[in-house]
Amino acid sequence: HIITDLSTGGAEYALYNLLNGGLAIHFNNHILSLRNEGSLGALIMKLDVPVTALGIRGGVQSLSGIVQLHNMVKSFQPHLIQGWMYHGNVAATVASLVAAQSPLVLWNVRHSLYKLSYEKVMTRQVIRMNRLFSSRPATILYNSQVARKQHESFGFSVKQGKVIPNGINVDRFVFSKQSRKNIRTELAIPEQALVVGHVARLHPMKDHPLFLRAAVIAARQNDDVHFVLSGRNVTMKNNEISQLIPECLHNRFHLLGERSDIPELMAAMDIFSSSSYGEGFPNVIGEAMSSRLPCVVTDVGDSRFIVDNTGIVTPPHNQDAMVTGLKAMLQLSAIERKQLGEAARQRIIDNFSLPTIVEQYSELYEKLLEQNKVVH
Repeated sequence: HIITDLSTGGAEYALYNLLNGGLAIHFNNHILSLRNEGSLGALIMKLDVPVTALGIRGGVQSLSGIVQLHNMVKSFQPHLIQGWMYHGNVAATVASLVAAQSPLVLWNVRHSLYKLSYEKVMTRQVIRMNRLFSSRPATILYNSQVARKQHESFGFSVKQGKVIPNGINVDRFVFSKQSRKNIRTELAIPEQALVVGHVARLHPMKDHPLFLRAAVIAARQNDDVHFVLSGRNVTMKNNEISQLIPECLHNRFHLLGERSDIPELMAAMDIFSSSSYGEGFPNVIGEAMSSRLPCVVTDVGDSRFIVDNTGIVTPPHNQDAMVTGLKAMLQLSAIERKQLGEAARQRIIDNFSLPTIVEQYSELYEKLLEQNKVVH
C-alpha cells in the first residue's frame, strides 16, 4: 500500500480500519508512506504490518525518497500494489515499473472532484497525472458513486472503475452512557442540554463558517443547546473561526481541536452535522450514525445515500437550509430523535459495517491474484 502520509484523516483511517478488520491477517501487507508515519503509523505496526516512511518533501529529499521507493519495492517484490489518494496512485504506478514481478496496480481514489479549482495548484497537476495514467491500473477503486462519476467525467478510464464504500467499525462507534457522562462533565455541559456535534479538520471544503453561522442562529433561538466541534485547528485560538461566535455564546461553543476520542465525544452528542461542500464517502457521518446520532448533513458525495431517511439533508453553501435543518432536528422530541438514531445505526450495520467492506477488498485482491496466477 502506498499512501501520501499516515496522519489523522479519512483515507488514512480507512486503510488502518481495513488492516485491523482482517486484511492484515489475510494478506502479507507492507505500508509505504510517502511522507511520514504520522499518528497512525504506530497503530498499524501494532498489527504486525511493517511501515516505511520515505520522508518525501521536496528537492533533494524527493530524489532520495524516490530512490528509497525503488529499493523498497524491489526488495519486497509485491504481487499487488495498492495506491491511496492521488499522490499514492502515481507513486504506485511508478513503483510497478521497477518491480521485478510486474505486479498488478490498484488505485484508490478517496476524493470528490466537484471543481478542479477547489484544489491546490500542485494537487491539480497530480490529478491530471492520474487522468493521464488511469488506463494502467487493473482496478480504480472509489469510495462513492459520486466520486466515480465525477472522475470519469473528468477523463479517468471508465473500464477499470469500481466502488467499494468505506467500512465503519460499529463496535468502536457505539453509544456509551459512561462516555456521555464523562465528556459532558469534562466540558461542563448540563445533562439535560442538547448537544450538536461537528467533526472535521479545518479546511475550506468542510465549510466551518457556514456551520458556525447557522449554529449561532440556532443557539440564539434555543437556550439549552450546546455545540461541540473537534478537528485539527478548530480551536477558540483560531481567529478565523472563533470570530464567528459572539462572546456571549462562548460558553456554549466547545472548540476542542484534534481529538483521538471521537467515539466518546459522539456519545455526548444528540445530533451530528456535516457542512461540507465537497466529499466522497464521509466516514464521520457513518461513524456518527453508528453512534446512534441522527444527522443534518449537506448533499455532497454519497451523504444522501448514506443517511437515507434517518436524518436531514440540505444543499451545500446554503446557510438558511442548514439553520432550518438544525432547528427541525432540535424541535423533535427526545423519543423521535432516539428512533432516528437507532434507525441510523441499523442502516450502517446493514450496509457499511467493516467486515462487509473488508470482505469486498479481500475478494477483489483474490480475484486479481487468481487472474495473475499468483498464490499468496
